[in-house]
Amino acid sequence: MRGLQSNIMSYNIFDFLGNIGVLLILTMYLALQAEKTTSDSIFYSLLNAFGAVLILISLYFKFNLSAFVIEFFWLVISIYGIYKNILKHANKSSRSDTEKHAVS
Repeated sequence: MRGLQSNIMSYNIFDFLGNIGVLLILTMYLALQAEKTTSDSIFYSLLNAFGAVLILISLYFKFNLSAFVIEFFWLVISIYGIYKNILKHANKSSRSDTEKHAVS
């Protein structure tokens, strides 16, 4: 009992942030599987990136190498998805501007 009580007492804001990060990532994965979002959605990538950042913050205070590695790459891949999404929208915008000028 003493061990359990000790673990409960050491729960702090950084543990809470890490748990929020886990909740964000799991919620987005569930939304993807339930076809409520798509993997190329900016929203999907942003929430995954934010979740990974929150988990990395918690790992700064209670480090675990395996968790750090997965979350670091989760963040990098999410940033790549954000970048791809921004490029896709920039290209669409550029094409529609070109089409407007061609019609004029």
